[in-house]
Amino acid sequence: MKRFKCHIVLTFLLFLSVHGCGEESPPPPEQKAPEYEGIIVAVGDSLTEGLGVAEESAYPALLEKKLSAQGYRYQVINAGISGETSSGTLSRITWVLNLKPDIVILVIGGNDGLRGIDPALIKENITKIIKVLKENNVIIVLGGMKIVQNLGRDYATDFEEIYPEVARGEAVIFMPFFLSDVAGIPALNQTDGIHPTAEGYRVIVDNTTPYVIEAIKAHKAKMN
Repeated sequence: MKRFKCHIVLTFLLFLSVHGCGEESPPPPEQKAPEYEGIIVAVGDSLTEGLGVAEESAYPALLEKKLSAQGYRYQVINAGISGETSSGTLSRITWVLNLKPDIVILVIGGNDGLRGIDPALIKENITKIIKVLKENNVIIVLGGMKIVQNLGRDYATDFEEIYPEVARGEAVIFMPFFLSDVAGIPALNQTDGIHPTAEGYRVIVDNTTPYVIEAIKAHKAKMN
């Protein structure tokens, strides 16, 4: 009798080990990586990197969200480096190309201007950067910059003229002033008066988006 009871218990335990105590939960669905139509690389200095704000509040992250909301599935990579100059960007342009950009938003030269670098050299560097990108079939959005007149009115004027002259000469999409509606407004800048706050970056993205959409349309036309 005892042997019979033991047999029943063993049979029951074996049943549980094979079938379990209940239905197994189905495996969670695999998370698919987002499918992008193209890659946008934001190249620049601390203004691009987002110095002083969270990564998700810097303009590249905000731009990707805004484009997505408007139906443009483009990945935006933040390739900004604090302290970067036009010479530094030129030296790392191969690294930028390794990111496989379809579009580059180039906003560089502010640190050059603060250091009083010869505007002719800044212009030469930016021109070379753009030529390399164009040779690799990258569409460029060039953001213009301005500086205060600490180094004199002539220098400030020569510096500001770099960007429209390069844009005309290289036939790229041109945003006249990257910090438009933000520069000089205390509520939209950090205490240093140079770097935008999270709210300032939202204004920048609103102003930048039309130029980026122009670049996206050019990219799609090239792909068709």
